[in-house]
Amino acid sequence: MTVSINSKRPLHLFEGFGVEMEYMIVDCDTLNVLPITDRVLEKVAGKIVNEISRNGTAWSNELVLHVIEIKTDGPAASMTGLGAAFHQQVKDIEEVLKEFNGRLMPGAIHPWMDPYSEIRLWPHEYNPIYEAYNRIFDCRGHGWANLQSTHLNLPFHGDVEFEKLHAVLRIILPLIPAMAASSPIADGEKKPFLDFRMEKYRVNSTRIPSITGKIVPEAVFSKADYREQIFEKMYRDINPFDPDGILQDEWLNSRGAMSRWDRSAIEIRVIDIQEHPAADIAILEWIVNLAKTLAAETWCTLDDQKSWHEDDLYKILMDVVKDGEKAEIGNRKYLSLFGINKESITAGELCRSVYEQLKKEYNFSADSQSHLDLIFEEGPLARRILNSLPNTFNKRELYATYNRLSDCLRNGTQFTP
Repeated sequence: MTVSINSKRPLHLFEGFGVEMEYMIVDCDTLNVLPITDRVLEKVAGKIVNEISRNGTAWSNELVLHVIEIKTDGPAASMTGLGAAFHQQVKDIEEVLKEFNGRLMPGAIHPWMDPYSEIRLWPHEYNPIYEAYNRIFDCRGHGWANLQSTHLNLPFHGDVEFEKLHAVLRIILPLIPAMAASSPIADGEKKPFLDFRMEKYRVNSTRIPSITGKIVPEAVFSKADYREQIFEKMYRDINPFDPDGILQDEWLNSRGAMSRWDRSAIEIRVIDIQEHPAADIAILEWIVNLAKTLAAETWCTLDDQKSWHEDDLYKILMDVVKDGEKAEIGNRKYLSLFGINKESITAGELCRSVYEQLKKEYNFSADSQSHLDLIFEEGPLARRILNSLPNTFNKRELYATYNRLSDCLRNGTQFTP
């Protein structure tokens, strides 16, 4: 299945969708990580490359050798059909992996990987960048070596469109883990965060805090202000550690909604990877349609959206990172942004209420509706993973759950407890 790429330039708001999905490569028998992404790409390309183009999609490497990324080969004209197209690439990669007794595993964190002993960095093209990260931050640890996510890139043209898009995405970010959390387990045990990936993402650059900030980006709404208030501070802070300037711009900025000035897009990075691509696309449809509604100022004005300080949004985000859809949101001012007039509501209830409103205006695909219904009935994938396990579980039970999760990816089916 070929993905239609929108080659028009410039792209305006919601005229293109750049989607990236990261998956773990694991051993078929043990489900331990298998660091062979370079060999997979070499097998298909005939030589070691960092990216292969395939019918409007692409396969590419990541920081570590056990992760492979599937992405649109440019901005897709529509999200319609992307789930099926990405699933075909999953099947194609798994066909290559048969030779290595490997398979793909979904989920935002490997449940028992020891990142300190098992990490292997990509040693080929872009290696100087990865080695710089390792030298400065020490990439051993879950925050660098064991994170898999879905990224969504949304275009803008000029400061007026950037202002609108940046404003609405800052407002949406705190809700995303209520829909997408898929990382409740690491080190073979249940963690106190439903979205443990985002907790580790939050602290992986603490040596230079300005790189990640508060995950929710600062209230800046023009290119000049972004460079002055965000980029310049990062450059000053990292210079003693990176005097050669290897880590710059998009290689340095790690906010949860990261402005990619090289492609005039904002990249959302707080979405845990789901059990199969159509599930990811369902959440992306929800995000995009919510962003469209907020950009149209349906429930609140642009000034209302811009007025929020990142500290206040960060507090809501971290409550949702910890408790997912069960996190209580008692900030009436925040709830009013979505047309909700209540003292308090859970994050899951807010997401569902928004979805009921969005369905009146936008056509969600049948696959997306089915998966969103599952999320609202049984919780995000992290909740379903926990509900599939006893309160106290052993390695055998954990293996069974993640083997079944990997089957969902292979077969394109939903994961239920």
